[in-house]
Amino acid sequence: MKLRTLAVGLMVGALALTACGREGSPTTPAAPGGETAPEVSYPVATGVSLPDSPTFAKIQQRGRIVAGVRDDQPGLGFRDATTGEYAGFDVEIARMIAAGLGYGEDQIDYVVVPSAAREDTIERGDIDYMVGTYTINDTRKQRVSFAGPYYVAGQSVLVAADNTTITGKDTLQGQRVCSVTGSTPIQRVRDQGLTDQIVEFQTYSQCVDQLLAGQVDAVTTDDAILAGFASQRPDELKVVGEPFSQEPYGIGLNRDDSALRNKINDILQASYDDGTWQKAYDSTLGLSGTTASPPELQRY
Repeated sequence: MKLRTLAVGLMVGALALTACGREGSPTTPAAPGGETAPEVSYPVATGVSLPDSPTFAKIQQRGRIVAGVRDDQPGLGFRDATTGEYAGFDVEIARMIAAGLGYGEDQIDYVVVPSAAREDTIERGDIDYMVGTYTINDTRKQRVSFAGPYYVAGQSVLVAADNTTITGKDTLQGQRVCSVTGSTPIQRVRDQGLTDQIVEFQTYSQCVDQLLAGQVDAVTTDDAILAGFASQRPDELKVVGEPFSQEPYGIGLNRDDSALRNKINDILQASYDDGTWQKAYDSTLGLSGTTASPPELQRY
């Protein structure tokens, strides 16, 4: 496995993003609940032509896809510390898109991009597309564009399994609530005044570590992310309450590259129609016990 590091500068400090090129067949990933997930294959398209896409021109020149992902979200985007392999529903979507563009998984470099760095990373052209629990909203559309959505989540709350005080968003007041800097969920907590004790970290895994250590009382983000963490530690963690938002996940792209956006939407629609999306979901996030079907695309 080939490792390389891309230096990504941010307005608030410098973050190192690690990219990993997958060579050969990956090891079978572990599912969120510890089950073995069956591998899904994606036929690699041939003769793909996107003459009006500057991003695709760069892809062709380098001969590889650079996909932004997360590495700390079980069931969605997770990197195995032992094998170095990436697994999860978001990773499957990234692989599916690459195949639809004519590139196999041995031609993908994965770059781990924190939530707060996504727009900057896309604008600079450090990645070709971002697949990492990236909620489509109008504010972000001012800087990037989105294909999709490929999944619709809802914000929820994760607590310790023995916690009987917090039962949902309406019982968060006065509690120490953790979420990720630059994320939609943390902004919603502020906007709705759910608590005045907000704790921020760069990753959700850091928030979960704080919850397990008793340093915070709850973690809030999308239910899909929380379900992955809860399925890994069912005796220690639980998701409570009903989702209190809709979070349509999209593939983040260069704002001016409508040709690539349209092509990726076509790839997604084909996967919805032929059952490939469902197989990818069932073999990853679906193993946590959540059920889902493909959402309707929002073309623009």
